[in-house]
Amino acid sequence: MTEVSSLTGRLLVATPALADPNFDRAVVLLLDHDEEGSLGVVLNRPTPVDVGDILEGWAELAGEPGVVFQGGPVSLDSALGVAVIPGGSGERAPLGWRRVHGAIGLVDLEAPPELLAKALGSLRIFAGYAGWGPGQLEDELVEGAWYVVESEPGDVSSPEPERLWREVLRRQRSELAMVATYPDDPTLN
Repeated sequence: MTEVSSLTGRLLVATPALADPNFDRAVVLLLDHDEEGSLGVVLNRPTPVDVGDILEGWAELAGEPGVVFQGGPVSLDSALGVAVIPGGSGERAPLGWRRVHGAIGLVDLEAPPELLAKALGSLRIFAGYAGWGPGQLEDELVEGAWYVVESEPGDVSSPEPERLWREVLRRQRSELAMVATYPDDPTLN
């Protein structure tokens, strides 16, 4: 098998042609990508469920909106915490946080929240995740289902997650910036 170049820490931005309703206009942060497969969370799918309703101790550390996000269609009964630690790319990682890419990392939600309270810049809680088996994501990339772009720490904690798809595309320095203007329903154009 050919070696896979890791996309860990990058964003997958759904193309307008992606037909899967689970990923319509989705922005996925890849938390892991190697020859064994890929795992990520959808950053722009807030739910109406407050973080305090399922993880009371973490509620006051969660950024606005303080709701649980649907991280993807897999294991909706499990929770993942993704947090940004300011200056986290060079310092030693605090207990309860594992670096994924730069200042972005995974939070051990079994750890006491006070372990991370002082270090956290932002925190999001995700129910479920998006997962791909070996070679599956690469096939979808070849089919043109996703744009791959660099992530920024602020993507994890966007205060208006429903606008993230357009914002991420708009900041690209290529023809991708034009895709941000693609209408929600092209038949109405």
